[in-house]
Amino acid sequence: MIELMGWDFNLGLLPLGDKWRKQRRMTQQHFRQDISRTYRPIQMKKIHSLLQGLASSPEKFREHLKTLAAAIIMATVYGYEVQPTNDHFVALSENAMKKLSASVFPGSVAVNTFPFLRYLPSWMPGAGFQRFAAECRQLTKEMKEVPFNFAKQNMRNGADSTSVVARLLEADRYDDVAIQAVAGTAYAGGTDSTVSALASFFLAMALHPDIQKKAQTEIDTVVGTHRLPEFKDRPSLPYVEALYREVLRWRPVLPLGAAHASSTDDIYNGYFIPKGATVISNIWAMTRDESIYHEPDQFDPDRFFTADGKLNDDDTILTFGFGRRRCVGLHNADATVWGTFVSVLSTFNIAKAKDATGKEIDIDPKYSDGLITHPGPFACAIKPRSETAQALVQATAETHD
Repeated sequence: MIELMGWDFNLGLLPLGDKWRKQRRMTQQHFRQDISRTYRPIQMKKIHSLLQGLASSPEKFREHLKTLAAAIIMATVYGYEVQPTNDHFVALSENAMKKLSASVFPGSVAVNTFPFLRYLPSWMPGAGFQRFAAECRQLTKEMKEVPFNFAKQNMRNGADSTSVVARLLEADRYDDVAIQAVAGTAYAGGTDSTVSALASFFLAMALHPDIQKKAQTEIDTVVGTHRLPEFKDRPSLPYVEALYREVLRWRPVLPLGAAHASSTDDIYNGYFIPKGATVISNIWAMTRDESIYHEPDQFDPDRFFTADGKLNDDDTILTFGFGRRRCVGLHNADATVWGTFVSVLSTFNIAKAKDATGKEIDIDPKYSDGLITHPGPFACAIKPRSETAQALVQATAETHD
């Protein structure tokens, strides 16, 4: 299905080989840790726009999260500023990722198991996947080409030299197809997964007001209430760090990682793994290993502290994957997610919504299936913590104008 849907350009889905190595190198150059730090002003600016959105229309928080994730990646990769609502590129990446997520899972579509079915004409009974794939191909093509052409035109006009695409074009070493592939991978990989992590955070905070309060108290003590948190505050906020780890453990974004195929016969812990076998990293099971995480279904950031109250060294976010196939944008994603958590905690209270009689509405969201999992719709009440907090959020609108 990856091939039929036009997703075989994507670094995360490419087999090992020269093409994979070239794209990995290109991506690494622009998303390694030291370079990712240069994107932080963009990230904070967009996070502040999210805070403004939460202040003006809190009930649309899911839409604001989608806009935030797309805004950061679009500004970083293409130098494009997304619209606050109904942006074409936000919808485009969401639709393309939904279709990918639903159809690359082992067993989700018959053609993945029986590749010869790809030769069925689309009008034949049972070949609905062909029509689905054709629709996806069009979406994927647009997702790769339209923002790329926008960035290229910007460069011609002398308007952009800092975006990832602009710098790859300036290097004059890479063809347009390779640059489109690298940018398209970042665009797809950096939106849907980020939205999932942020939605789980809002869910966890609505369900656990005591944990929320504890994190807010730490922020108030360390940062104070007269400025917004910044990335430089991160080492001084251990409880927020533990909360960040716990959100990504409690509801991992890719519960079964990305399926891979072994490139040679292998033996691991006495298991024979033949060449070509599908290997699935069961991240869900790892995050629920009771020998490491006591009562794993409980949301409890305290599990990341040692007996003497120091953060432990369990700082590997399993959802980013492993080894040479590990998510190449993890430093960017990590900063976006942490920055959003700490900024929202410092300015807003998230609670269960109430019905017309003032009774709390219970939350029991089911998570979606697929490669990337999201909580189903749920209502929550999002209110500024104080007039000071409200004024700080308001002030960001003037600072960034």
